[in-house]
Amino acid sequence: MPIINVKVSATKTPELTKKISELLLDLTTRILKKKREVTAIAIDFIDHDSWVVGGQLLSEQKKNSFYFDIKITDETNTKDEKALYVKEAFAGFAEILGDLHEESYIYVQDVKAASYGFGGYTQEYRYHH
Repeated sequence: MPIINVKVSATKTPELTKKISELLLDLTTRILKKKREVTAIAIDFIDHDSWVVGGQLLSEQKKNSFYFDIKITDETNTKDEKALYVKEAFAGFAEILGDLHEESYIYVQDVKAASYGFGGYTQEYRYHH
């Protein structure tokens, strides 16, 4: 039941939205073993003139970048799984966007089951029921 919030330095197109969402759905189900049917993804597209790395606009650097965070229930994935997820996500975005700035970030957030949920129920509640 993860929620993934994405920011990407690109012009919004249905094709790009689909590529990014498919990449993240694949990685999230394959590596983190999360259910595809309850994985939500929100993507924001940011102009290269509105993204600054090291004091320079991405447009000046002729680079692309991304950031995403994913919230998962604490203690449901190992360090190795999360490390592989970060590695493959970076590689996947590099393939999709090209000329990827190294300062592109992925944040896997482990959140407490009692503080996280969907459909009106926490993950803690779901575990016990």
